[in-house]
Amino acid sequence: MSKTIIAASLALACFSATGCISTVKAYHGYAPDEINPADVEPGLDTRSSVLAQLGSPSTESVFDDNTWMYITTIQERFAFFRPEISTRTITAIRFSEEDVVEEVLKYNQDDGRVISYASRETPTRGRELGLWEQIFGTVGQVALPATDEATPGNPTGRR
Repeated sequence: MSKTIIAASLALACFSATGCISTVKAYHGYAPDEINPADVEPGLDTRSSVLAQLGSPSTESVFDDNTWMYITTIQERFAFFRPEISTRTITAIRFSEEDVVEEVLKYNQDDGRVISYASRETPTRGRELGLWEQIFGTVGQVALPATDEATPGNPTGRR
């Protein structure tokens, strides 16, 4: 009976451990239902037919209102590690001035570029105060009483 308990506890430990080591997929962005964005045909489809078939785009081009982008990303996470992008597809659909599809461009994660952002701060104009100037900078300065009265030198009464 003790062998049965040991085997059962070992099996239970194996089943519980497999939940920790399995990969978890996360889908982000556009999820195609019936038609894939890459199936759009240049010259035949229009802006309204693309909208009816695919729905709203993930984003529109910043510099050109005639380009729609459908972006799909699949991330995989193994146990407690940081998720990694396993698949990224970007389909850019460019429309002509007559709202007819001119071109369908397909990109994946190999076509992208990594952009490294500068973490530096932009200096501001003005004088930088040292430690002692910050601590003792206001010593000896006298605050003037606030007044709301209009005087010949200050017709609004404000400072």
